[in-house]
Amino acid sequence: MRLYLCEKPSQAKDIAKVLGANRRGDGCWMGTDVTVTWCIGHLLETAPPDAYDERYKRWVLADLPIIPDKWKMLVKPKTASQFKAVKRLLGEARELVIATDADREGEMIARELLEHCRYRGPVQRLWLSALDDASIRKALAALKPGAETFSLYHSALGRSRADWLIGMNMSRLFTLLGRQSGYQGVLPVGRVQTPTLRLVVDRDRSIAAFVPAPFWAIDVRLDPRGLPFIAQWCPPNDHCDDQGRCVNPSVAQAAADALRTASVARLAKLRTERMGEAAPLPFDLGTLQEVCSKKLGLGAQETLDIAQALYEQYKIITYPRSDCGYLPNSQHAEAPSILAALGRADPALAGLMPHIDASRRSRAWNDAKVSAHHGIIPTAAGTDLGRLGGKQRAVYTLIRARYLAQFLPNHEYDRTQADFDCAGQRLRAVGKRIVEPGWRRALPEALTPAKGREAPAPQALPALHEGQDYDVGETTLKDLWTQPPKPFTEGDLIKAMKNVAKLVDDPRLKQKLKDTTGIGTEATRAGIIQGLIDRGYLSKNGKALNATPAAFSLIDAVPRAIADPGTTAIWEQALDMVQSGEMSLEEFVAKQSAWMSRQVERCAGLSLTISGPASPPGQGAPWKKKRKPAARKGTAPRTRKPKAAAT
Repeated sequence: MRLYLCEKPSQAKDIAKVLGANRRGDGCWMGTDVTVTWCIGHLLETAPPDAYDERYKRWVLADLPIIPDKWKMLVKPKTASQFKAVKRLLGEARELVIATDADREGEMIARELLEHCRYRGPVQRLWLSALDDASIRKALAALKPGAETFSLYHSALGRSRADWLIGMNMSRLFTLLGRQSGYQGVLPVGRVQTPTLRLVVDRDRSIAAFVPAPFWAIDVRLDPRGLPFIAQWCPPNDHCDDQGRCVNPSVAQAAADALRTASVARLAKLRTERMGEAAPLPFDLGTLQEVCSKKLGLGAQETLDIAQALYEQYKIITYPRSDCGYLPNSQHAEAPSILAALGRADPALAGLMPHIDASRRSRAWNDAKVSAHHGIIPTAAGTDLGRLGGKQRAVYTLIRARYLAQFLPNHEYDRTQADFDCAGQRLRAVGKRIVEPGWRRALPEALTPAKGREAPAPQALPALHEGQDYDVGETTLKDLWTQPPKPFTEGDLIKAMKNVAKLVDDPRLKQKLKDTTGIGTEATRAGIIQGLIDRGYLSKNGKALNATPAAFSLIDAVPRAIADPGTTAIWEQALDMVQSGEMSLEEFVAKQSAWMSRQVERCAGLSLTISGPASPPGQGAPWKKKRKPAARKGTAPRTRKPKAAAT
């Protein structure tokens, strides 16, 4: 029997349908000499410290660092019945096809089971990017040898074990240090969550330390024959800050007085330039979360959950946890069928379709830039949008628009810059005239503009001629102030995690963070942010994220290396070496263990003061409800272990 091992029940059902495995069995779908079974995410988990030694149930500084000699995996209690079914089927299988998600984590979900259950038969790999029937059939016809993706498993296992070492050791260490100073909360520390928390702490401190500075600007209304437009005053450079803003009020006042006495402004220089904007790439998950936060007010995890439903339940988009916006050249051949399906599914696209050219090949199609997954795009399994909930429809429409944009011309406009002399002062007016809407025709607001919410149109300048005088109307002197940085929203924080290379000085580490798209992964960033909120390190005020007092205290106390995104870059370099075979998994874990031991040694004698609650208001210390006798100094309560961050 050939066994297909999937990551989720819904994925298994879709693949089983294509394979003709229609009979329901115990934890599987069965057909003629073929069976499809599934995991429910990870069926196994890395054992906690007390699985290695009973003494680790008590938290004692002297026991740190905890470094397993031989790593153990335990069956998750909640999904034990499905593990039992998978184990039985692995024992019966003649050959296995791994059909979990096509990424490092998906590889680990399958391979850890094969190792735990001691499966020794042949292995092939199904590499899927979409769950519609056509995509499944295509992938089934092109199975990969199992050895081709095995190194992904060791890379994922290395990341998991390194995260365990930090999460278990540093969380215990700082929780115990906090307890010595009277703080009763758990202080989880993690390789990704702690540098992410530092981003918010640093932003909040920048806002708190910001001192507003005044500057002045002048708007002048010019009125050529009933077609008025606005020109801005260009202050002298020696009275400006580095942003070109006038910081001398007397100079601004004198200029405004002179302009108010003027009757005409002479056009000294006129320049018009044709500008073109290429279509934005299809979405990767991080960019989708950023845009959904900005346009729809959705949280990062909410966006991911919606995208996952569009992928698994409705099958109308490709794999959503992608870190890449590019598309393979081979995918271009599917464009006509996808475009036709989109047109049939939504009558609102009827006006757009005549502008679509299925043969157009935008910059998105580039094999050299495609990673393990390509950009998130619609599938040919079009659906009536009425089947989707409001938020689902909005997210799908954004994804669809980015894809449709690839088959439309560049957005083109004429940018006109007009420089005037007026009463000895320089004025500048900038105008924009759209020549070709191009890919912007596909944007949701272009298809169904919302009443009363249209963005203001760019200023259009009338026909102007150099050397001609134009009447001067109202002059407005504006007294303005510089603005502090804005608090992070979830979308902004996702973007900052992706672009964290900007904060690293070392050129090699900076490049590595760019190559690995920053800290965290597309699949984990939303969970990291939500975890920081749930643990009381971050609070939400409307869309804004703010660090709590406990977050400030923790970031000030942890070793800089753990809160530094550059550490992630160093780890990713090593994990790449594991994946390429240049470094063994054992060597990687040994180096991480030695590094962790040094961190524990350096921090064990710290005096830690934590301000404010680490848990959300009203929840109190995470273990207080179950506490009976007080724990001895130097130990954590027996009744509850900390939720150490996995990443």
